[in-house]
Amino acid sequence: MSTTHKTVQLPDARRIIAAATKKAEEIGQPMNIAVVCAGGHLLAFERMEGAWLGSVDIAQKKAWTSRAFDIETGTLGTLSQSGDQFFGIHASNDGKVMIFAGGVPIKQDGKVIGAIGVSGGLGAQDQAVAEAGVAGF
Repeated sequence: MSTTHKTVQLPDARRIIAAATKKAEEIGQPMNIAVVCAGGHLLAFERMEGAWLGSVDIAQKKAWTSRAFDIETGTLGTLSQSGDQFFGIHASNDGKVMIFAGGVPIKQDGKVIGAIGVSGGLGAQDQAVAEAGVAGF
């Protein structure tokens, strides 16, 4: 575990990406992996060889969304279905909000200090890789 600070630092982001990459390799699915700081700005990014080009943007937006709302993107997706309390949220922030699995807040001492976004596989794969990344923090 890193020292206590109010935002994810670059060495943390590198460890998080390494842990996520290891999980992606284990499941045999190339991924795009993004880590944002507490301010929601991109801190580190890796596109694994063979990962979908279209998922570069999605991974970064999942990380941003997770930090912007301090929620897992899969959970936000569940709460944003027709008739639910966050319906239409995906259209906010100039379409930057992602509402499917793969974005997970990074917490320290109960406070969100960044987030990871993963894209390149099925939702369950993206989520598993993101969770592995957070566990690497």
